[in-house]
Amino acid sequence: MANVSHPHWSEDTACDYLQRQGMKLICRNYSIRIGEIDLVMYDENTLVFVEVRQRTGISFGRPEETLDRNKQHRLRRVAEHFLQHHPGLAKEACRFDVFSVTGPRGAADNHWIRDAF
Repeated sequence: MANVSHPHWSEDTACDYLQRQGMKLICRNYSIRIGEIDLVMYDENTLVFVEVRQRTGISFGRPEETLDRNKQHRLRRVAEHFLQHHPGLAKEACRFDVFSVTGPRGAADNHWIRDAF
């Protein structure tokens, strides 16, 4: 059974921004034992799994650079689980986006990477 956790402010920022771009929210914080997908959204006829990455600064790299192959693999597995448990969505075209947030709340720089991996 999937759990739902409480979102971080950066996820609120991403969700609000993406909805203003016309995307529709399906689910937030879809979580199973192996991982979590921050946002599941529709972008026209495409189901989008959004990973939100946040850092206060770029001294140690940009937030999106922290998304290594292992994390991508886990996200794919969580997405597969989501689709298996939502068969009505399983035939939709899908993609993975990354939304990076750099800086403090209220003054962060946002970067949306469509079809990131």
